Amino acid sequence: MALSCGRELPDARLAYRVFGELNADRSNLVLYPSSYGAWPEDIDWVVGPILDPTRFCVLLVSQFGNGRSSSPSTSALGLAEQGWVISHADNVAAQQRLIQEVFEVERLALIYGWSMGAQQAYHWAALAPERVERICCLCGTARTTPHNRLFLLSLRQALTADPAWDGTRFRASPEQGLRTFALIYASWAASQAFYRQGRHEALGYGSVEAYVERSWLPAYRRHDPHDLLAMLDTWLANDLAAAVAEQDSKTSAGIEAEPINLAAALGRITARTTVIAGSHDLYFPPDDCAAEAALIAGARFERLESVLGHRAGNPREAPAEQAVIRAAVENLLRTF
Repeated sequence: MALSCGRELPDARLAYRVFGELNADRSNLVLYPSSYGAWPEDIDWVVGPILDPTRFCVLLVSQFGNGRSSSPSTSALGLAEQGWVISHADNVAAQQRLIQEVFEVERLALIYGWSMGAQQAYHWAALAPERVERICCLCGTARTTPHNRLFLLSLRQALTADPAWDGTRFRASPEQGLRTFALIYASWAASQAFYRQGRHEALGYGSVEAYVERSWLPAYRRHDPHDLLAMLDTWLANDLAAAVAEQDSKTSAGIEAEPINLAAALGRITARTTVIAGSHDLYFPPDDCAAEAALIAGARFERLESVLGHRAGNPREAPAEQAVIRAAVENLLRTF
């Protein structure tokens, strides 16, 4: 597979899971791309409470770099230090082949995405508008903002400052780096109100330190650290305008393409669109999500009131947030 960074990935593979069945005219396929560090078993709870597998065929796809699809830990895919960066355009291109060649589907009923999954949904809808009927983007943006970039760079620095990093690869498990990584993630993913209200204590953790040690650290220690870096680099490279401009340059047949800004890129989306932002999300604040939604014709924007922070968009144990998301999805699908 030829990648946007100029490298070629041999024997590229996508890992996926399927819930439900395609209908007779193959019009009920719903794509759910993975978020950062998520494996299908981490996000498949959505099938049932939010995405109905008796009505839709729900396809969960692991993005490149997450350890299940082609990743530094499982393939020839390298890191940015060696000139390898997976873009969301690459994820979309591979997923397009999957739905066409394996499922024989030309148009998706819905792309449902949270966080990095939302980033992929935006790219799908702008790069292949004729193939997408609807998108629901939860707690994610079509371009990584400068503030969000600082968060990502701090995570990358945490890992690569570990003594196990030799400037190119990890010689051993970066235990010190992973602990710092988990501390940063725990402070950003949940909101100030989450900790102020003692929500971590309600989960059975006596302190924030115990919460990080027993919940956050294992979530990232299970990953190969090279995969963590690869996914960070994809997130850092998230820029819909750049992806659309690159696509235009490939199809312009030698004619210089017009410059593309984010407004023009989002303006290419014709899918029915719902954008949901968590009220206390520190990664993707409501103002950032609302500003992008305003650039998509007919898009509906909803603010989800929740102290869960970024995790308001993936509320596995939060029935109130689930109900809001389910209602928004049902409204989006009312014409199906």
